Amino acid sequence: MQQQDEVAARVRQVIDAAGVSAREFARRIVIDPSKLSRSLNGIRRFTAAELARIADIGAVDVGWLLGSAAGAAAGADTDAAGLTAAGAAVTASPVRSPSAPRPPEPSPEGGRPLQIVRETVRLIAERGFHAVRVADIAAACHTSTAAIHYHFPGRDELLEAAVRWCMDEDTRCRADATAGTRHAGDELRLLIELQTPRTEQQRRQWCVWLDLWAEAARSTTVGRLHVEYYRQWRGTVADVIRRGVEQGVFRPVDADGAALALTALIDGLASQVLATEPGGRDDGVPGTGAQAMHDALTAHVDACLTAPTAD
Repeated sequence: MQQQDEVAARVRQVIDAAGVSAREFARRIVIDPSKLSRSLNGIRRFTAAELARIADIGAVDVGWLLGSAAGAAAGADTDAAGLTAAGAAVTASPVRSPSAPRPPEPSPEGGRPLQIVRETVRLIAERGFHAVRVADIAAACHTSTAAIHYHFPGRDELLEAAVRWCMDEDTRCRADATAGTRHAGDELRLLIELQTPRTEQQRRQWCVWLDLWAEAARSTTVGRLHVEYYRQWRGTVADVIRRGVEQGVFRPVDADGAALALTALIDGLASQVLATEPGGRDDGVPGTGAQAMHDALTAHVDACLTAPTAD
């Protein structure tokens, strides 16, 4: 327990030296903020891969985080073999502290782990998760497969990190777009606009989500993340609808039921749009493009939610 507390204290030093919040640091090392919080408070142990990513972001040795080579097995939620597999074996090199950085080395914005996840997401969108090899990710990051395994020992962990990053990015984009919006009707329409795959970036994001849905049906871990994300997403929509009812913008409806119907409609329409060409035509079949999706969603809101105006 003492070793675990010492590791947590050193990780706190790394976070302080980075000059960012714990939540932002969690985003950079690509783990759930609640996991980081539990590890910092001694409730759970850092995994070997997490320590490797923390060391990379903080420009410190894993040996320094663990305190000593002998503490490796006790300090992480794995054994010495696990640390070696993650590429984080402690060597006899001098231990560096957060104030003593590694030799100068080009590092992508946000650190190597975040770059790996971003490139993984891009490749998943282009090819599908099962068609993406670790070698492809390494080539996209201009690094080696060993470097990928250093941060993400297995494909399952890499997929989980990709899911979490997509969830975080989607939540951040929604928060940025709706910040300062007070009118519930305007906010709901902004959310619809964000979910309409008009741009190449939006289509790419939806392609990733479709691939992750398939994985969620097969993977317990991804399935749990899927349930968590949709609970948050439907909750966001329900809160907007509830606020709209209070403002008199929407009819007095069951907000949770209305949110379930609207989000299901968004998913169904988006999957049809993605099956078409980006211009919105599929062998001459009209009504399957992004604009048609947007029009259908706004028509649904007008018909089922918007309060009638007095003549």
